[in-house]
Amino acid sequence: MDYIEKFKNYTTKQTVNLIMKGLVNASDENLIRLTYAAEKIAPQYKTKIQKVRKSFQDKGPAYILAQKILKETHPNYRNRMVLNFIVNYLLLGPKRRAKVEKKLNITTPATIVISPTMRCNLGCTGCYAGDYSKKNDLPIELVDKVITEAKELGTNFFTISGGEPFVREDMLNIYKKHNDAAFMSYTNGTLIDKDMTLKLQELGNIAPAISVEGFEEETDRRRGKGVWKKIIQTMNNLREAGVIFGFSATPTKYNTEVIYSDELMKLLTDKGCTFGWYFTYIPIGSKPDVDLMQTPEQRLYGWRRVNYLRNKYPVFIGDFWNDGMHVGGCIAGGGNYFHINAKGDIEPCVFTHFATHNIRNSSLLDAINSPLFKAIRARQPYSKNLMMPCMIIDHPEVLREICKECQPYPTHENAETILTDCREHLDKYSEEYEKLSKPFWEKVYEKNGDLPKIIPKKLEEVKIMIEEEK
Repeated sequence: MDYIEKFKNYTTKQTVNLIMKGLVNASDENLIRLTYAAEKIAPQYKTKIQKVRKSFQDKGPAYILAQKILKETHPNYRNRMVLNFIVNYLLLGPKRRAKVEKKLNITTPATIVISPTMRCNLGCTGCYAGDYSKKNDLPIELVDKVITEAKELGTNFFTISGGEPFVREDMLNIYKKHNDAAFMSYTNGTLIDKDMTLKLQELGNIAPAISVEGFEEETDRRRGKGVWKKIIQTMNNLREAGVIFGFSATPTKYNTEVIYSDELMKLLTDKGCTFGWYFTYIPIGSKPDVDLMQTPEQRLYGWRRVNYLRNKYPVFIGDFWNDGMHVGGCIAGGGNYFHINAKGDIEPCVFTHFATHNIRNSSLLDAINSPLFKAIRARQPYSKNLMMPCMIIDHPEVLREICKECQPYPTHENAETILTDCREHLDKYSEEYEKLSKPFWEKVYEKNGDLPKIIPKKLEEVKIMIEEEK
């Protein structure tokens, strides 16, 4: 390492120390100072950081969210998560991965989703976990192998899914061992009691994302009677302990209005959620049902509502299907992420249940360099309209073509239904959504125009929004 590189590393460490000391004081002036410190660490993100600073100065939702996190989060948890996620992952991670990519001539994932188990204490309708064996957990040694190899590639943020991750208490040992990494866990929330909450507080590097389907009626209908009350208690426990948490929501044909409603978002933010993820229902897993899918009009409704909600409420919101324009389209296949299921199969995406490699006898590099992953990356993005990023529901012909070319094996029984039984529905759906989304893509994103003035509250109002664009 030459003198200049050593000096850069020293300067970065000093700036990180400045940020960590600044967390103690959440004054307006200090928040602004922290953004300038962030610019020094990651100058490539200067424009984005300036937007955050502007929001802080205007006292917008980002300012309220930052104040909320700094003031309400337990000091141990706050310091660990800021260091691991904000500094090591968001600010330093891209540069670290770029060095590995240049050295090895590969692409490296920004994150990896790991499902250590498919066991679950609930039996939710339409859950993709349903067709996996409930007895076949991923051995803890292999979970450790995945994280260790990923960190060598420059990746230090991991999403833990399932199944229900909290049935695996041995995962706490993983979070403790890899205390320089940040973790997010999708969970039904029913197993996070006060004792578990205190363990998460002590660890400081894992944030639960609790699944909701709407309010009590919608959540209990899909997840079981009494689940809503349990997750509300879990949110109370987490907030009281100063642990960062968020929500995860699956919009379907039958809950679209409520899942994007002001009333639900207000309740979730009041309960303490600081982030949330939307995942439109995909017909995979146990008894896939295309009838549960949002209609094209409902998805467009969700796109407009998400953009409205994230600008009104102090919560970070991501929409896995409606935010394609912010990440360059589909991120599957190792370009930005991939999934390792409980059997060890290395899948291109959580929702793409096909693989050619298994972590039991392969490395992460083997999968990243596989013909399957390369075929996916070579086709990304699948069209210039990034409101349609997905090869499963937006460009189903792409998934069929890749499967024919690479001959991957299905990772569970009936996985092929997405290619066969669902074919006619997905072809029609994608064609209809292409027609609906195209005018909005061209106006808002290609021409940098404004979002539609209409913010539909009722589903029927989306038709007015569509007509106005015509």
